[in-house]
Amino acid sequence: MNSQLLSRRDLDFLLYEWLDVEGLTARPRYAEHDRSTFDAVLELSQQIATDHFAPHNKLSDANEPTFDGERVHLIPEVKKAVEEFANSGLLAASLDAEHGGMQLPYVVGSACIAWFQAANVATSSYTMLTLGNLNLLLAHGSAEQVDTFVRPMLEGRFLGTMCLSEPQAGSSLTDITTRAVPQDDGTYRLSGTKMWISAGDHELSENIVHLVLAKIPGGPPGVKGISLFIVPKYLVGRDGAVGERNDVVLAGLNHKMGYRGTTNTLLNFGEGVHTPGGAPGAVAYLVGEPHRGLAYMFHMMNEARIGVGAGAAALGYTGYLKSLAYARERPQGRPIAGKDPATPQVPIIEHADVRRMLLAQKAYAEGAMALVLLCARLSDDAATAPTEDERAEAALLLDTLTPIVKSWPSQWGPAANDLAIQVHGGYGYTRDYDVEQHYRDNRLNPIHEGTHGIQALDLLGRKVTAGGGAGLAALAARMNRTAERAVQAGGELADHGRALKSTTDRLVEVTAALWAPMDVEAALANATVYLEAAGHTVVAWIWLEQALTAASAAGTASAGTDDPFYRGKLHAARYFFRWELPRTGPQFDLLASGDRTTLDMPADCF
Repeated sequence: MNSQLLSRRDLDFLLYEWLDVEGLTARPRYAEHDRSTFDAVLELSQQIATDHFAPHNKLSDANEPTFDGERVHLIPEVKKAVEEFANSGLLAASLDAEHGGMQLPYVVGSACIAWFQAANVATSSYTMLTLGNLNLLLAHGSAEQVDTFVRPMLEGRFLGTMCLSEPQAGSSLTDITTRAVPQDDGTYRLSGTKMWISAGDHELSENIVHLVLAKIPGGPPGVKGISLFIVPKYLVGRDGAVGERNDVVLAGLNHKMGYRGTTNTLLNFGEGVHTPGGAPGAVAYLVGEPHRGLAYMFHMMNEARIGVGAGAAALGYTGYLKSLAYARERPQGRPIAGKDPATPQVPIIEHADVRRMLLAQKAYAEGAMALVLLCARLSDDAATAPTEDERAEAALLLDTLTPIVKSWPSQWGPAANDLAIQVHGGYGYTRDYDVEQHYRDNRLNPIHEGTHGIQALDLLGRKVTAGGGAGLAALAARMNRTAERAVQAGGELADHGRALKSTTDRLVEVTAALWAPMDVEAALANATVYLEAAGHTVVAWIWLEQALTAASAAGTASAGTDDPFYRGKLHAARYFFRWELPRTGPQFDLLASGDRTTLDMPADCF
């Protein structure tokens, strides 16, 4: 039976037919692998996600965490699932062998993680945050910090978090007030409050390793004075044993619209409830050098942003598959040309408007998943490509695409979920079916790890202007090469290629026009429109890449032109180019006009 979490056939297509993941095994880092090992870990991920994560997805949503004033209570299935994940070795899938890792390509690891995000995004968040935490410490922590905190996380004994936001600051990290005072023994004493901390307190592990942004007194003002600290819930002795409680206190749980199975917390550090050693403040350990904390944290934040996009894609994807199954099974109505009430009703997939909604979901979900895996493949290339020029180009493209891979799936994944509810009709709005929860869970993704608007400012304000526009130039060159291949292929693909070339040229042209006056405020006023138009252009490119791959495969004797999988890809690409890419025309027109409507609206006129 086909899974309703993700399509393994599609993952195989993306990994092996399009992204040529098998080709990575020619590189020294991945030389011990082949397709059989990749397939084995994908199958293991699907099995664990199906057997241990999906079954309690609705249960953990209906029975969200509670706090009795002393400890947090979760349903037991969450702990069991986290343990199964840890025991599988998947936390170390892409890590170096010296740390006990499998050295799998990051793109394969990302496909594995998608199974868990589709099955139960709330429970998977405990493990995903831990993975980001330990990756940061492996990159920037000391050998002692790796031994003390990373190894227990890899074993599943400790779990991790990231603590950035504060109630008075929100996303404006310049305004954080958490302080860390140096001590004679080389540690720090940290005090302050952190808000919206996912997985910030629970009983799922022996310890929780918080990565906390704070300022050291006397440091530079603003973000240049931010440092990064490890603050464990429990102190860890030299022998690795968990010991005394640190002064980290749960002040309360936030109750969310979705992601209800993940504890979301308000944490107080150093309020005097616990005072290890008698000195005030939570015991904290500096990561790396003072005042470089934000740069270090971006290691985890950028990984988390790609992870958010992946989660949004996975939720959009499972909603699509469930609404597709429902549409195939649900009889209702008759064909327009056959209204005889004596004839049997037909499955609703026979109705054109239902097919429209399914096709839109397919375009959004499969396009988003392809975007995520492309960025994961770029991460592999940035680390392991044969030449320095190839590595630099991959890193440049990944940096440019990061705001898009976070935000495009986060906008259109929920749109797919909305359509999944609509396909179900009245049933979709009830808790009897999964699709209403997928929508609620996915609605968080445009917010966390940098809102839609923040990603827009990052893309237009930094990424496409950095290095004299080198990132946008490299991206446009890639897209234009695909357009040229499509034109050479002829037929409908050639039409798509010309449309992509025209839209890419417009993207480059409008970007230059926005910055020509050097009016930063005016340029950034419509940054969100720019992000959405650029995102649609990028995903059109990705759909054309998939269409070229599908057309080539369908033309082989073994596949045959009647293979519904490949025909489905070609239809979805046609949909995107005919229904979705034209959205960018009015957006580019608006951007080119220099419109100041939102900028000129006085606050007192609302």
